[in-house]
Amino acid sequence: MASYRTPLSRARGLGSAKHGVGVWIGERVSAIALVPLTLWGVFGVLRLAAGDYNFAVAWISHPLNAVLMVLLVALSFWHMHAGMRVVIEDYIHVTLNKTGLLLINLFVCGLSGALAVFSILKVALGGGAY
Repeated sequence: MASYRTPLSRARGLGSAKHGVGVWIGERVSAIALVPLTLWGVFGVLRLAAGDYNFAVAWISHPLNAVLMVLLVALSFWHMHAGMRVVIEDYIHVTLNKTGLLLINLFVCGLSGALAVFSILKVALGGGAY
């Protein structure tokens, strides 16, 4: 038997998929966490500008500085990934294009973030030797 109900009438009353609220809260929490981390990062860069290479290696070798730098980089790339994902999902309507762009976003943000964290840890733990 054929249904004469429109897609809107079938969806009405079902509520949301409960997915968007978690993403929205995650973006806001990461943005709030990035505020003090970014201020600390700017302060650190200003201090590093006055020193030489050995000073920079000694600075990043300090455990607190290394941990905060890793947090800053990881949260920044995660926040960028989440923001770009929302833009792609909202404004790209061709499924194949959307899927491709979402995968590119994931791999670029993931690989770039992983390389940045690896570089920080290499300098912090290995003294920056080539």
